[in-house]
Amino acid sequence: MSNTNTLQRTIEKEVTLTGVGLHTGQDVTMKFVPAPENHGYVFKRVDLEGAPIIAADANYVVATQRGTNLEKNGIEIRTSEHVLAALVGLEIDNVLIELNAPEPPIMDGSSKFFVEALEKAGVVTQEKEREEYIVKEVISYKDEESGSEITIIPSEEYQIATMVDFGTKVLGTQNATLDHISDFKKEISEARTFSFLHEIEMLLDHGLIKGGDLNNAIVYVDKEISESTMNKLRKAFNKTDISVKPNGILDNLTLHQPNEAARHKLLDVIGDLALAGTRIRGKVIANKPGHYVNTQFAKKLSKIIKLEKRNKVPVYDLNQPPLMDIHQIMAMLPHRPPFLLIDRILELSDSHVVGMKNVTMNEPFFVGHFPDAPVMPGVLQVEAMAQTGGILVLSTVPDPENYLTFFMKIDNVKFKQKVLPGDTLTFHCSLITPIRRGICHMKAYAYANGKLVSEAELMAQIAKK
Repeated sequence: MSNTNTLQRTIEKEVTLTGVGLHTGQDVTMKFVPAPENHGYVFKRVDLEGAPIIAADANYVVATQRGTNLEKNGIEIRTSEHVLAALVGLEIDNVLIELNAPEPPIMDGSSKFFVEALEKAGVVTQEKEREEYIVKEVISYKDEESGSEITIIPSEEYQIATMVDFGTKVLGTQNATLDHISDFKKEISEARTFSFLHEIEMLLDHGLIKGGDLNNAIVYVDKEISESTMNKLRKAFNKTDISVKPNGILDNLTLHQPNEAARHKLLDVIGDLALAGTRIRGKVIANKPGHYVNTQFAKKLSKIIKLEKRNKVPVYDLNQPPLMDIHQIMAMLPHRPPFLLIDRILELSDSHVVGMKNVTMNEPFFVGHFPDAPVMPGVLQVEAMAQTGGILVLSTVPDPENYLTFFMKIDNVKFKQKVLPGDTLTFHCSLITPIRRGICHMKAYAYANGKLVSEAELMAQIAKK
């Protein structure tokens, strides 16, 4: 039985929210839709022809000035972070987010309403294990220009700490921490977006803040308000009277917590790091975070995760009885010692095979390769992979003993580590295309000592003796 905490989750039923986009001012309808396993977070623009989709992926980030904006083939999603933070905060893995505009509704500038909608939809556990990137070493990204820095260190669970320093009297240095993602709803989800008065003025002057009313942003007043600015604000926020509270914020709303700004920055970090595409187990320490540094860090993480996935070393229990021992292998393969280079077959399916070889000092090739520094020749590693693949292709015919296997092509061969006497090699070969007319095209990997030692794409054909 799998631990339900390690299984993927989606929502039980569809749920819809309506509101306005902060920057566009457009009315928008957003729908959360249940999604299958390994789907992740994907946006769908139902207002565009063909209802194109765009995955929540750091590689699609195009702008980060006032929110994290994604774009793929001209399809835009703006200010994605508050929605994504809600999904991560509720530990939901797979959801389709349908929008009839480029930007999700801003609601009150936090993740609160998204969390409520998702809880209303209900959360269901799926069958497949969820992928988790376990941080084993310190990873950092620093933006020299702004001094912003994000670091992730090993930890038993996903944790986030943010430290912000705005260099203004009204909003000095603040910190926020989240030690358990399960506390996201209570501790972080209600923290609203904020900006400084000078930013609001600039946005108003350029017509860039159409959906803002004073209910979805905390405005910190970092300068004297002139009468002309006051008039602009009254008009923009449709209020006859606006004043500044003693704590330096406009009087439209009351802070939920004194460090609400730092908590909102933490919310943004969670939403932006969702773009790495994989659940994270580690502690994030974000110093002066912002969408640019967050998304650059997400890109870096995404690259590291992909690389690790590609080089992930499978673990096999070598104490288990093999699927095929040396006698069964010799009954199928035409090769014989000293040129039979596999000892056991551990796994075999329609599309993959796993073989094993114990490399000993008795191998005849060590006599000449090299007398003082015995190293298994790379070409023989490739040959051993091919023999393992030969088992896969010969298992498709009823009389394998009447066939020989011949190489047709070898591509993209890479040797990563030396193979020495005493090593146990495991070979994993999987089909690139289905076997046709006795031709087998496969991707093969060889592993030893918990590392990838070589890889190649092989094409071989079996022919009757």
